[in-house]
Amino acid sequence: MGRAFEFRKARKMKRWSAMAKTFTRIGKDIVIAVKEGGPNPEANARLRAVMQNAKAANMPKENIERAIKKASDKDTANYKEVLFEGYAPHGIALLIETATDNNNRTVANIRSYFNKCNGTMGNQGSVEFMFDHTCNFRIANGGQDIEELELEMIDFGVEEIFADEDGILLYAPFNCFGALQKELENRGFDILSSGFERIPQVTKELTEAQVADVEKLLEKIEEDDDVMNVYHTMQE
Repeated sequence: MGRAFEFRKARKMKRWSAMAKTFTRIGKDIVIAVKEGGPNPEANARLRAVMQNAKAANMPKENIERAIKKASDKDTANYKEVLFEGYAPHGIALLIETATDNNNRTVANIRSYFNKCNGTMGNQGSVEFMFDHTCNFRIANGGQDIEELELEMIDFGVEEIFADEDGILLYAPFNCFGALQKELENRGFDILSSGFERIPQVTKELTEAQVADVEKLLEKIEEDDDVMNVYHTMQE
């Protein structure tokens, strides 16, 4: 198994489930997708992917339809995707993905979290290069031969593939998302969910006390309503 598998295994045990704001985030994703490509999922690949994720998160169908209708309203504010970078205590690099309708508020909040927890907010590009930006798809496991499937998907950018109790996960570079989504759909695979992740190229092991220092900052950041995802170089 490669880095994507180890990253997913550690992350699954912790971050996303702990943030407990999945429906709110999916709602923002729907707004961004609709504003970007319209309300018809057949013509909007990004919206189609968000709807798959909403279904995987057990978001009620009526909630999804209501969010799409609301996002289509011209008076509904759009969300701007903004990436923040910096360092937590003990040299741990942080990448923070946000979706905000008020950038000044979000910048001020993120900066205050760094300041209160002995971190350092960085400039654009200061730590992003330490992470590989990837896309992923989870498809239903219908008994496919994993090695054969991997060989078939290499031409569409797939670099790593593995099965777990929830299906089959395929990882590829960020810019392969559209082509891979189209190929999986053309082949009739049941796409359960999809998304993007930033996998650290190198992780750093900390003592228990040092981990607590970093966790203090992570918790503050993750509680912010504008924050979508937080990635770090701390060894889980």
